[in-house]
Amino acid sequence: MTESGGPKSRVSRRHLLRGGASALAATALSARGASALGRLADKPDTVVNVVDVGAVGDGRTDDTGAFEAAYSYAAARVSGGVGRVVIEIPAGEYLITRPHALLNGVAPPRPASGLRFSGAGRRMTSLVFRPESGPGSFLCRNQDVWSNLSFERMQFRSATPGASFFDSYSTGQAQDYRFSECEWMGEWEYGLALSGTDTNSEMRWEACRVGGRYRRAFLYSGLTREGQQDPNDQDQFLNYWFTDMKVEYEWGNFLEFPYGGSVACRGGSYIITDRRPQSTPEYGTTSTFFRFPVARHHDSVQRFHAQDIRFEVRNPDVVVIDCVWNSGTVHFSDCDDTAFAYQDFSADVRPHRYTVGPRGPLVRYDSCQLVGRHEYRPAAAPDPLPVLARYDMCLLRSHTAHDFAVAAGTDQVPFVQFVNCVDEGNTSEASRPATPSSPSTPPPCLAPGQSPSPSPTPSPTSSPTPSPAPGTPAPGPETTPETTPEPSPASAPAPQPATTPAAGPGTPHAPLPDTGQAGCSSPPRRAP
Repeated sequence: MTESGGPKSRVSRRHLLRGGASALAATALSARGASALGRLADKPDTVVNVVDVGAVGDGRTDDTGAFEAAYSYAAARVSGGVGRVVIEIPAGEYLITRPHALLNGVAPPRPASGLRFSGAGRRMTSLVFRPESGPGSFLCRNQDVWSNLSFERMQFRSATPGASFFDSYSTGQAQDYRFSECEWMGEWEYGLALSGTDTNSEMRWEACRVGGRYRRAFLYSGLTREGQQDPNDQDQFLNYWFTDMKVEYEWGNFLEFPYGGSVACRGGSYIITDRRPQSTPEYGTTSTFFRFPVARHHDSVQRFHAQDIRFEVRNPDVVVIDCVWNSGTVHFSDCDDTAFAYQDFSADVRPHRYTVGPRGPLVRYDSCQLVGRHEYRPAAAPDPLPVLARYDMCLLRSHTAHDFAVAAGTDQVPFVQFVNCVDEGNTSEASRPATPSSPSTPPPCLAPGQSPSPSPTPSPTSSPTPSPAPGTPAPGPETTPETTPEPSPASAPAPQPATTPAAGPGTPHAPLPDTGQAGCSSPPRRAP
């Protein structure tokens, strides 16, 4: 079975594909790809470089065949259910014109764990996907074959509007995907579209950039397939982690979860820079970072957490979250969406929107800075609802706590609670201290051993005016507060030296030294 070919010993393609992967490799390889496999046949390495199998990477040459060959080689080397190959993609711009060329995980190969695609750096390694038509064309597909997939340090760019990056279908195998230092650009229909009845879970994005445009969403869970219509047929979408992301795209949705979802986003900047070019029946002109549009799901798959994220609400069509879950939890911690609070439209935006019922979802904001109003839409439920939403130590930039949360127009929402928040009126009702009964003007501080003097008794004929400050003459019988004469030189306080830290008590608007006592003024100084 071994062919003699010069100084190197080559393994025939038939021998290479023996062991469960022959059907896979034969389905999609072009003549060029098959020739490339011949050059790989005698390589025992666990690393294959796409340049070694014919990729050029100049942005003009069609490198589809080389990527198909590299993937088929990796699929052929699965042993004991474990993948053994890293596919290296050096710096360059690689044109791919056929769907599924980067990853084509379809039966009959047995399930495998472990496949890694490694680039030279984000934008240094760029994969340009240009199929003949966009909708329905995916650069990658995994149908219950691979788990433990890794993509590192590369850019994916759609050159055909409406193409999609990844189609992942699972009834128990597809899971554990990791994307590290990757970027998406161009106009996509889907970034990743998930479907199936089980798993498609445990997926992680770290230090990635999501750019471009999305007709649907970057991550869409629950693409219906094979007659699945009931939400509970597709509710095993769990554990999606986004860490230190730069989400800065033009329009579309970032995460859309019609079926279930347990999602955590930590750190980074989230920006939508433009508006949809035309209104659609489903989305209108709105673009949403987090959209959860279906109410009923299994327990434990309705959980969302956002922490340490800076959002930008650049126009009224930008929505941070729109959630209609009828249970579960939503939690924002130390997030800020006030970057454009100075704009005229900002007070009227409603970037956080919820439909709530007697079981929730339970909504909580901790130490957040928030613009506009938050909208709560009570579903058909007993009235009144229990407390379902709580804001702790938040800054309400545009409104007071009384009109920040609204439903059905500008109605107040009794099931929302504010604790120690700062609002447009300086403090919220929940955190505002009781009005003191003492006079608003604080008494002067007393020197050590000095006792307070009794307050002067007002004259029966005088008007109820405040007592004059020390050193200021009291108005005479014919003098009103509006016509009080200037103090005479004899009664005026002596001027202070230039090095005196505070002016005398008779000088209007004099700054007061810090005496360590709140609301106190310094005792009068004697003239030198």
